Amino acid sequence: MELIKHDLGKEPPSRELLEQLVDESHLEDFLNTRSPAYKERNLGLRKLTKKQGIDLMMEEPNLIRRPLAVSKGRGVFGYKPEQYQAIVSK
Repeated sequence: MELIKHDLGKEPPSRELLEQLVDESHLEDFLNTRSPAYKERNLGLRKLTKKQGIDLMMEEPNLIRRPLAVSKGRGVFGYKPEQYQAIVSK
């Protein structure tokens, strides 16, 4: 199975994919805290639900931590090369 890296600027992930991958208990792991949109909206001061987080990601793809790599229904958000092989080999 191949590892697919999404170019979030050209093709943001679908809501269905985000709902599958995002874990509400660790929502901050999926958000780009360095994004101007994150700072402008004061998201660091708010406790978001999974739905609210995904709604924001759909509205503003720059809020998604990059890169996003997906394989076999599992995903890695952010630059974590050591985890890429783990999702491909499972």
